[in-house]
Amino acid sequence: MAINAEAWLPKSIASFKSYSPHLFGKDLVAGLTVGLVALPLAMAFAISSGVPPQAGLATAIVAGFLAALLGGSKTQVSGPTGAFVVVVAGIVGKYGEQGLHQVTLLAGLIILVLGVTGLGKAVEFIPRPVVVGFTNGIAILIASTQLRDFFGLDLAKPPGEFLARMISLWDARWSVTWPAFWLGIAAVTLIALMRVFTPKIPGAILALVGGTAFAMALKLPVDTVGARFGEIPRGLPPVSVPPLRLDLMGRLIGPAMTVALLGSLESLMSAVVADRMTKDKHNSNVELAAQGIANIVSPLFGGIPSTGAIARTATSIRSGAKTPVAGMIHAVTLLVIVLLAAPLAKFIPMTVLAGILLVVAYNMGEWREIPGILRLSKADSAVWAVTFLLTVFADLTVAVQAGMILAALLFITRVSATTVVSEVDEGYLVAGEEHVLQGKDIPDGLRIIRIQGPFLFGSTSKLDDYAEKIEEMPPIVVVRLRNMTAIDATGMQALEDFATTCHESGRDVLFCGAQKQPQQFLERAEFAKHVGAENICPNVDAALARARELAATQRPA
Repeated sequence: MAINAEAWLPKSIASFKSYSPHLFGKDLVAGLTVGLVALPLAMAFAISSGVPPQAGLATAIVAGFLAALLGGSKTQVSGPTGAFVVVVAGIVGKYGEQGLHQVTLLAGLIILVLGVTGLGKAVEFIPRPVVVGFTNGIAILIASTQLRDFFGLDLAKPPGEFLARMISLWDARWSVTWPAFWLGIAAVTLIALMRVFTPKIPGAILALVGGTAFAMALKLPVDTVGARFGEIPRGLPPVSVPPLRLDLMGRLIGPAMTVALLGSLESLMSAVVADRMTKDKHNSNVELAAQGIANIVSPLFGGIPSTGAIARTATSIRSGAKTPVAGMIHAVTLLVIVLLAAPLAKFIPMTVLAGILLVVAYNMGEWREIPGILRLSKADSAVWAVTFLLTVFADLTVAVQAGMILAALLFITRVSATTVVSEVDEGYLVAGEEHVLQGKDIPDGLRIIRIQGPFLFGSTSKLDDYAEKIEEMPPIVVVRLRNMTAIDATGMQALEDFATTCHESGRDVLFCGAQKQPQQFLERAEFAKHVGAENICPNVDAALARARELAATQRPA
């Protein structure tokens, strides 16, 4: 079988063919900006994961550069992220840093295989309630790990389990270091204010620099990076192949699969966010292959797992990024800082880093998704709740496995419910006439899309193909739901995303002919608020009539 070399070209190579000084200027500003934003985050994620801050910096530099150079997204920015904090901390606690390096390498190999074999599409089969559940849970866990440093508590090492950790924090509540607490409050407040009033200026870096300068000037009695980890060395550590512990291989496969799953999922989610912001289309297989290589190389420099970072990617795009060069400049910016100013990092107060991570935990939590899921069926709510509770109180690997099992059972139940055996009578034939398209007068400037079969997790990306071609669509789009036999939370999200894409492009979108189960889902999800009740039609006749009304209002007087 012939290999299509063009389909495996990284976005950087395609971008270089038409690169210009103008594009470089845009990428330079974006790369410098996101490099500064990544500085405190890389250190904070590493510290929260139980490794020295230089491990996070090495990851952002090495993995961030390789993922941008070899990846399938034009504007993706990669590095350590909050999704890994809980998993990495657990691995370090059980197997030490050497075990972590082995897990990272194994995870990189798994992600590389997913990309090369095209199995990255399997990530789409994780339903929305599972994704939201463990994202909510991870955010809670990250926040809980920051409370000791945020309050400056006299607590040597909090337990790894959530309940035990919260109990130990409560027992140590009388040891609050008030200067640390108020400095942390100031850092969080500054970040929040900057986001509201000057969103283009990175609040995290201002909080880092300002908090450090304030603590040094007043000689505040607060714990610092230097007090806990010593001075951060300049530059990258020498390349060193981590020793492979064959006796641990069996026990490390599970954590490696979890890291690979999280890394693949977050990278592709981040790439999709970048696509929506830039109107581009990423290559998921190339992106996963690049992330796999980045995670294979990262532990050679003492790094930790890396993935596409949604917040940093969005920051880069808002700062003007046009090509993968911005992601590479972000890595080079961090390298220059490490070479020139690494020793200064020892003065950074731990409470400031904790405050930055508390903001990150809040932002990554996807809290607005919860009411939407709870409005849907009890089964979807149960999948979310089980995943969330197991993530917080048990283990992330167990949570994802349990959530997937429940989702699979739910999938089977919904598909089986779409099988109907009934008699065809005159009433059935009459009722069907208003849904038939044949012989209908379809007005100009209208495109009809139909969804046929169960629209559940794993199949929703098929609608994305039309969202990507939205600029080629006429002013009015009708989505025909007559043959859509079932829908779930992931399908509901896909319909909302498609409607948003249509509206943002200045197009009207109508939905018509939903059957009983999908119709109930649309009502519980309050879909009418998203698209307008007048744009949800009972049949195609009503949709065509509504389309004529819209077309009449669009015509110039």
